[in-house]
Amino acid sequence: MSLPSRRPSPEADRPVPAPPRGAPSGRRRRPGRRAAALGLAAVATLGVAAPQPLDAQGLGDRLFPTLGNTGYDVTSYDVTLDYSGHNDRPMNVTTVITARATTELDHLNLDFARGSVRSATIGGLPAKYEQHGEDLVLTPSFHVSRGQELKISVQHTSDPRGASDGGWIRTADGLAMANQADAAHRVFPCNDHPSDKAFFTFHLTAPQQLTAVANGLPVGGAQRAATRTWTYRTAHPMATELAQISIGKSSVLFRHGPHGLPVRDVVPSADRRALAKWLAKTPEQIAWMERKVGPYPFEAYGVLIANARTGFELETQTLSLFEKAMFTSENLPDWYVESVMVHELSHQWFGNSVSPRRWSDVWLNEAHATWYEALYAQEKGDSRASLDARMRHAYEQSDGWRAEGGPPAAPKAPSPGQKISIFRPVVYDGSALVLYALRQKIGPAAFDRLEREWVTHHRDGVADTADFVALAAKSSGQDLTGFFQAWLFGERTPPMPGHPEWQPKVAADKPGSPPQPGGAVRPAKPLQPGKPVQTGRQPAKPVQPGKPA
Repeated sequence: MSLPSRRPSPEADRPVPAPPRGAPSGRRRRPGRRAAALGLAAVATLGVAAPQPLDAQGLGDRLFPTLGNTGYDVTSYDVTLDYSGHNDRPMNVTTVITARATTELDHLNLDFARGSVRSATIGGLPAKYEQHGEDLVLTPSFHVSRGQELKISVQHTSDPRGASDGGWIRTADGLAMANQADAAHRVFPCNDHPSDKAFFTFHLTAPQQLTAVANGLPVGGAQRAATRTWTYRTAHPMATELAQISIGKSSVLFRHGPHGLPVRDVVPSADRRALAKWLAKTPEQIAWMERKVGPYPFEAYGVLIANARTGFELETQTLSLFEKAMFTSENLPDWYVESVMVHELSHQWFGNSVSPRRWSDVWLNEAHATWYEALYAQEKGDSRASLDARMRHAYEQSDGWRAEGGPPAAPKAPSPGQKISIFRPVVYDGSALVLYALRQKIGPAAFDRLEREWVTHHRDGVADTADFVALAAKSSGQDLTGFFQAWLFGERTPPMPGHPEWQPKVAADKPGSPPQPGGAVRPAKPLQPGKPVQTGRQPAKPVQPGKPA
């Protein structure tokens, strides 16, 4: 992703081992409160688990403890949405979830907020529903056995109004979505955690004069007198935070990338010509990334340019979100804009195809996206785009970033009321610095081999810091335990291999001015050689209808 601010806090003093393969992705259920020894004995005799409490739950993610739910794994979402043409009104939505129970269930929780539920069914039968905080608790009319497939249907509204803290983005002519890190459940009921990936189908109905797009590829549609319905489907599993729906006065432009890959760009129709030169760069950027890490992992790619002020760009799967100002600002050199495009593109491999097992692993997403952004900038840019200069600057800032946001793999919790504040500088250049140090340690050939093995071995899956540490040791043939312990979990930045002259500068530059890699940043001052672009800009308020950015 690309937000002007993302940071984390200490989580452990050593890499956390990955859970056993095949283990349920959800939390264990807590016993219910129906008590009495006789009753519990009877339950045990029947082999049925005690009932769960009806309250908000969560997978126990250290940074977002109430996010996600236990007891089931989602295999698919089918979202049907009816848009009236007004982005200041709630929409009618039906979300159908197919899941498999991983334990005995008497009720189950979904993450859901900012909408009202009209009805719910499980297995075609009416289900009771209650709202507890940001959890929607469903009680089926039958007992659910472990391994049983469930079809859950919720008829609800989805409200694009409210705080600009993720979920719907109101653009000048419609809507788009930005769900990272924990906002998909502000749009539709879901198991809103990247460890539970699923396939998606979207059915989007909107007035004829508007265009609706979503992740994946179009698979059908229908027209009526005043409306049109589009259907899109993903060919690969996707984390909820990567879902994208855009509705507006848009043009959809098609071209081909490497090996005939469909490239679909979605832009405001009025700006189609002005943006053409940037869109034409995507196929070669994909080819560049393939030369670095291997085949593109999805069925399509493209750029979604929104007429909105967001303050960030976002790697939504197969269709990365950018604000229009990123391409129309006059004080950004071409190589910088292109490198930001590559940042979001590289996330398709790092973060989308290989998703984090927990949010503390987000450094794996942003370190790699920042790394390939910096490599691309060095190849295409001038003296201001030197990789070594950028990493030396990051090294000087690193101790301050760690003090502010925690070490890369043990980020501090988000600030109260600012959930995206996990995305602090240490997650971007501070984590890319770890990759730079690793390449210095094991050599360029072993590093490049590791990168390719990582995205191949974990394609369409989830992985964590311990997985990366283990694969790095295997790929390089070196014992890297001490190296990673210091670089990923240490409060102070270790010496840089090959550069003993590099020294941290805690007081020289004020920590907290992030390099904003991948973000929609606008340099407040001319770019300086060896210094990353900095603005300190914060996400703007959503654009109001009829008021273009």
